Amino acid sequence: MINDFWETAPPAYKYAVFGGMGLTFIGIVIIIIGAVTATASMTYVALPFIGVGLLTHMASLGLRGHNIRKELKAAEKRAAERDAKK
Repeated sequence: MINDFWETAPPAYKYAVFGGMGLTFIGIVIIIIGAVTATASMTYVALPFIGVGLLTHMASLGLRGHNIRKELKAAEKRAAERDAKK
């Protein structure tokens, strides 16, 4: 049975994805508020939020890749054991 990755994803991946998206969203909102109120310093305050959000999101991609490699290795091991029994 084929599962969607999100259903079988580890909790660390889910937290990293939502954390990254949340921080990026907060940064964008701060930039918009700074643009509407003509406060240039808010733009500089928002940049670290966006940067950390993007880094967190990229780290989640690494977590996903690690999990997929681990699952593929386990599947190959199960297939080799199954073939050895035949």
